Amino acid sequence: MKRKILFIASHRKDRAPGQRFRFEQYFDYLDQHGFTCELSSLLNEKSDKILYKTGHYFSKLTIFIQSYLIRFKNLLRKNEYDIIFIYREALMTRSIYFEKQFRKSKAKIVFDFDDAIWHFDISDANKKLGWLKDPSKTAKIISLSDLVIAGNNYLADYARKYSQNVVVIPTTIDTDYHKEAILYSDRRTICIGWTGSHTTIKHFEFAVPFLKKLKQKYGDKIYFKVIGDSSYKNTELGITGITWNKENEIKELSTFDIGIMPLPDDEWAKGKCGLKGLQYMALEIPCIMSPVGVNCEIISDGINGYLAKNNKEWVEKISLLIENNELRKQIGVHARKTVEEKYSVESQKEKYLNLFKQLLK
Repeated sequence: MKRKILFIASHRKDRAPGQRFRFEQYFDYLDQHGFTCELSSLLNEKSDKILYKTGHYFSKLTIFIQSYLIRFKNLLRKNEYDIIFIYREALMTRSIYFEKQFRKSKAKIVFDFDDAIWHFDISDANKKLGWLKDPSKTAKIISLSDLVIAGNNYLADYARKYSQNVVVIPTTIDTDYHKEAILYSDRRTICIGWTGSHTTIKHFEFAVPFLKKLKQKYGDKIYFKVIGDSSYKNTELGITGITWNKENEIKELSTFDIGIMPLPDDEWAKGKCGLKGLQYMALEIPCIMSPVGVNCEIISDGINGYLAKNNKEWVEKISLLIENNELRKQIGVHARKTVEEKYSVESQKEKYLNLFKQLLK
């Protein structure tokens, strides 16, 4: 008889990068090894669009009410599950009522997080609703959990203040999915690309100064692409953002010759799990990252990618890749190998499965 896991998260399947790369891509493997996985999300496609727009406060109130109703339905079935897996939080408010109620069930509680969510961070569209957030609740949820899974050591160090059962599983890439070959022909123009979302586009802005210098240096030999925020525009750099969707994700990423992941050196960024860079690397796209947090563990500078701490270094290292097709290919091959060995679903799936089995012994 299969054991049952209820996954508690905000977004529907295949919508949010955090969910996709933290746990959704393990569903089939878990199903094959004795676990039935059920995802309970709060946002459908319509409410998702409303939530991240400025204003629309009455509609957002309706979304919050609907979210409470969904979680109350979860409570009615809480004893049907062997494990209740909470990704970040049960509700997008200050409340931990549902986490407390899940704790009273027969299920073991697993908490998973991949950002420094004990620090305050909110999208520009919802700044007026910031009073609804309480970052300090993260510590309380951790203390209620039987097992905590952190995306990197920085997050794990925080979690260990409140739990004795903390493990690190990095954000991982499905290398069977990320497998479209990159053709290293001598392209006349080189694409420098970034992928993210409307909530992380502020990090792309850190790239604008050095991208302007590169445009002055190389002119029409290079162009830039932004995936994930269709409202983003930069006329000086010729950028109009494009919408992310899963159907053409790999095709769009594969147009990149060079991928970038700029970050500020702050406490929130230190909790990031390097997803953008890992996606580039899995597709053999040479990438440059800011030397912040786990990026310094992922990248061996000059071997499987580059780290750049200021605009001068960004320009120098991207220039190396622009001017040397063979170097791009060499870096890309080493990058893919790094992902396969340390940051792939294949490399972590048994650890994931064994954690759940041990929890239920």
